[in-house]
Amino acid sequence: MQVTETLSQGLKREFKVVLPATELEQRLNDELNNIKDRVRLNGFRPGKVPPAHLRKVYGRSVMSDVLQNAVNEANRKIVEDNKLKLAHEPQIQFPEDKETIEKAMDAKGDLSFTVALEVLPEFELVDLSGVSVKKPVAEVSDAEIDESLERMAKQNRSFETKKGKSADGDRVVVDFVGRIDGTEFEGGKGQDIRVELGSNTFIPGFEEQLIGLKAGDTKLVKVSFPENYLAAHLAGKAAEFDVTVKDVEAPGELKIDDEMAKGFGMESLDKLKEAIRDAIKRDFDTQSRRKVKKDLLDALDAKYSFELPPSLVEQEFAAVWSQVDADMKSNGRTFADEDTTEEEARAEYRKIAERRVRLGLVLAQIGEKSDIKISDDEVTQALIERVRQYPGQERQVWEFYQKNPQALAEIRAPLFEEKVVDQILSQVKVAEEKVSKDALFSDDDAETESKPKAKGGKKASKGE
Repeated sequence: MQVTETLSQGLKREFKVVLPATELEQRLNDELNNIKDRVRLNGFRPGKVPPAHLRKVYGRSVMSDVLQNAVNEANRKIVEDNKLKLAHEPQIQFPEDKETIEKAMDAKGDLSFTVALEVLPEFELVDLSGVSVKKPVAEVSDAEIDESLERMAKQNRSFETKKGKSADGDRVVVDFVGRIDGTEFEGGKGQDIRVELGSNTFIPGFEEQLIGLKAGDTKLVKVSFPENYLAAHLAGKAAEFDVTVKDVEAPGELKIDDEMAKGFGMESLDKLKEAIRDAIKRDFDTQSRRKVKKDLLDALDAKYSFELPPSLVEQEFAAVWSQVDADMKSNGRTFADEDTTEEEARAEYRKIAERRVRLGLVLAQIGEKSDIKISDDEVTQALIERVRQYPGQERQVWEFYQKNPQALAEIRAPLFEEKVVDQILSQVKVAEEKVSKDALFSDDDAETESKPKAKGGKKASKGE
């Protein structure tokens, strides 16, 4: 086997591999010799099949294996001899001339093929000791806990039938049929639907028009679906609903006490408050982590500039754009709605793809230099958490990941990334900054790498 480098340009490499006919002949004979004792052919005892007949029967199929093994061997030799780190699997190009291939399959002619590679860039890790990032921290206030308690109490209080007309805060039980341009539409019909007036859970304007009605009343409710309504075929359209009120219910007394807490599985109101505080704090800590990570990634992105493997960028861009396209279609939006064009959006999202690839390579090298490992136990625990998100389908989800190494790698990757981020945060200056809850969650800066703003300042799409 002769291997010659024919191209070295940026991150692209190409090698020409030549397998002489004599070598193909030798490799074929060796493989045929390996299988001669195992094959069973009528009229011949095991191991006594004449080589010429064995070659006539199995030559082509064995040569296919020979060529595949030769390609794999060539790839390994190229990578090992040149100490290359590949960005993707090698691309193999065989001659288009069928006669050349036929001769090679019969070991009567040389076979040459091209191996095209894309390698990972080489870059030096920079000193991060002078980097400083902000970590916003919000305290859980008593008002926040009281607000959660009141919301929980409202969601679980009882309602009792009342006489007279409905008022804000009451609940009405209704049947309705919706029409657009006089035609009923899918999902526009309901029976025995409970509508809490003032909850703002229905289409804007729907609940308000049910105030002042009593059991037995009918009402023609006229509303318009929001422009950003999830069902794209209804977004922005005017609709009419024939509504029949079947019952009017008044809310019971709002009680926030130990009895309410027991309804949530807590032994007392104080214990419920503690649980609420812990839950809110976890949410705050998660958001704080996202923001400090975003700040850190911004700092890293500013310190590194190197050539990126085009294939990785294209792969990442395809994944990002696929999500953008799906979101736009599901929301019934266009780029014009976002005050931009598809061309401008593609350019912005390509920058995002480039940023992700660049940061991924930086984090990978930092993790490698720091000898960061993810144990099988850590992967298993993360997989268990993932499986729990699919109640009733736990076994199928578990088996899917166990049978798909690539899917399991997608479980491992974020674990590795978070460990690397922790490692970097231990090297830089982290300045805690006390902020309000509103400031902590404002603008969600932690997601701007996947949500570029359109010209009008609106985020073009959800990413991640």
